[in-house]
Amino acid sequence: MKLVASLLAFAAALAGVGAHAQTPAPIVIKFSHVVAADTPKGKAAERFKQLAEKATGGRVRIDVYPNSQLYKDKEELEALQLGAVQMLAPSLAKFGPLGVREFEVFDLPYIFPNKEALYRVTEGPIGHRLLKKLEAKGITGLAFWHNGFKVMSANKPLHTPADFKGLKMRIQSSKVLDAQMRALGAIPQALVFSEVNQALRSGVVDGTETPPSNFYTQRTHELQRYLTLSNHGYLGYAVIVNKKFWDGLPAEIRAALQGAMTEATRFGNANAQKENEEALEAIRKSGKTAVHVLSEQEKAEWRKALLPVHKEMESRIGKELIVEVYREANAASSR
Repeated sequence: MKLVASLLAFAAALAGVGAHAQTPAPIVIKFSHVVAADTPKGKAAERFKQLAEKATGGRVRIDVYPNSQLYKDKEELEALQLGAVQMLAPSLAKFGPLGVREFEVFDLPYIFPNKEALYRVTEGPIGHRLLKKLEAKGITGLAFWHNGFKVMSANKPLHTPADFKGLKMRIQSSKVLDAQMRALGAIPQALVFSEVNQALRSGVVDGTETPPSNFYTQRTHELQRYLTLSNHGYLGYAVIVNKKFWDGLPAEIRAALQGAMTEATRFGNANAQKENEEALEAIRKSGKTAVHVLSEQEKAEWRKALLPVHKEMESRIGKELIVEVYREANAASSR
């Protein structure tokens, strides 16, 4: 009887091994980003996770790491290139320092008069061409995710360019954003996103620029008494993957992931405006930050101060690309 029992146990073990062999471990994609999970980018990443895992029947597992849990701004692109993570959604300003300066066209102040102009660029030939340029850096670009237009904040009112004189303003590491702040008379300070609030507390910087959703979810409204709805610049992201990893995936897995990304992008971009509007309302209700809406005269002063940055950056970004974006913006406005 003992022999029979042993044989049965051995047969069961073999069956278990066979079943295990028929169910290989899922492909794991680490998706790292630097903002909170309840931001437009954070929610789009979670939606992609759900869609991708369903579309691949569990053959792929997406592990999302928000809020700089794995890597900070300055570390994440190198981590992707080395294969330490497989997917990121960095802001477009990150690609200038990487050597793809054309992406800095998105940092130019007031280059997009509205979201329709922006979509014509990101979803059209210009956007596709820019993503293609990342391949030389070992990166495959999958999509553009939007987070809307930026506001300015400080502990003093910012109504006109003269109000910026001498203020230390946090920026991302971008030559365009550096020039933008200098054009306003401010002193630009490049800092990674995760360090902004501490820098505000300690006085390393006096103010910052970001969309309302980031301003609220990072609780920056508890540190800055004044916010101006300047809508002077755009903040967007490119969802990117390690090219070697992506190219090594089975074709059917790539197709399923690309389909999931298309759906997640549609969801995220449609959600971004609502998230920013709700964040702005929450900031107002908090009573901690006074929100200023620029008058027409003030808008004209801001534009007069900032539009020369376009000319200044032509040699860096490329005059032809800037003119091409103007053309798309004009086409969107005339529809």
